[in-house]
Amino acid sequence: MSGKPRVLVDRPEVSSAPAPAPKWSSRYWFGNSDVTWLKHLIAGGVSGAVSRTVVSPLERMKILFQVQSKGVGSSYNGIIGTLAKIWREEGMSGYMRGNGTNVVRIVPYSAVQFATYEHLKQLLMEEGKSELDTKRRLIAGAGAGMASVAATYPLDIVRTRISVQSAHVLANISSLPKDARGRPIIPKLPGIAETFAHIFKTEGGFRATYRGFGATLAGVAPYIALNFQCYEVLRKFFTPPGETAPSGTRKLVCGALAGCCAQTITYPFDVLRRRMQVTTMSEINYKYSSTFDAVKQMVRSEGILGLYRGLVPNYLKVAPAIGVSFWSYELAKDLLKHW
Repeated sequence: MSGKPRVLVDRPEVSSAPAPAPKWSSRYWFGNSDVTWLKHLIAGGVSGAVSRTVVSPLERMKILFQVQSKGVGSSYNGIIGTLAKIWREEGMSGYMRGNGTNVVRIVPYSAVQFATYEHLKQLLMEEGKSELDTKRRLIAGAGAGMASVAATYPLDIVRTRISVQSAHVLANISSLPKDARGRPIIPKLPGIAETFAHIFKTEGGFRATYRGFGATLAGVAPYIALNFQCYEVLRKFFTPPGETAPSGTRKLVCGALAGCCAQTITYPFDVLRRRMQVTTMSEINYKYSSTFDAVKQMVRSEGILGLYRGLVPNYLKVAPAIGVSFWSYELAKDLLKHW
């Protein structure tokens, strides 16, 4: 053994505590809690706002087609003619008329829909499997659709009313008073709060804000179920071998095809929903006592095709809307994985 004395050196203690989380991360605000549900809500809200703003002109055109009576030759006819008429009478703002209300409605609608779907997927997932079978996926989609409709239906009625009111004013633009330059003075239309208050106070309170809710559920539940089912199947089909997900362009195509397939099957329920929502308006010529009565009157006066009024422009809206919706949802969800 060596006779040299050992020299003891003090070493700084190495902390085993993790580095503090940055302020932009969820760990900073929520600790180690699982906030996946919140990320799904945010991604769903972003998805809804982006997709609806992109297709706002076509959304308004579809509503105008759905609520106008048969044989109104001077009103809205044809896709190009209707878009030109809106531009001529209202300008660019006409294409966005009601979009503020639509975004206010669609953000919570889309957020609840995607978050509920993701949650139900986890609840319905069989042990040892990584994806749902067709039956369970349809159940999850239907549950997501019903939850989103129940949460936002009054805003949907308000959005429809505002769009129809503006169209009625402009349809009678020749009878409006003129300013010094001979231009028609367009009255200020009621906004979201005023329209909601009017429906609540004069048309039956809380029950009036859910007029047509049954027809909506009957249409939305299968529509959302088919939408998610078709998208998941197409997404898997369009994923190249060896990869886990399709490209952004392919996701857009998957969403567009899924939306068109689902809409074709469930579109009559959407027409019924719009008709029931505006049946108490003085500007509308038809009156329905119930959803079944609406079906009878529409088929008797307009034929079966009356249940598909506005389907073609709706395809033009649904294809990009659903495509952008799924694409932006997956993009936002991927970005939030690191939050």
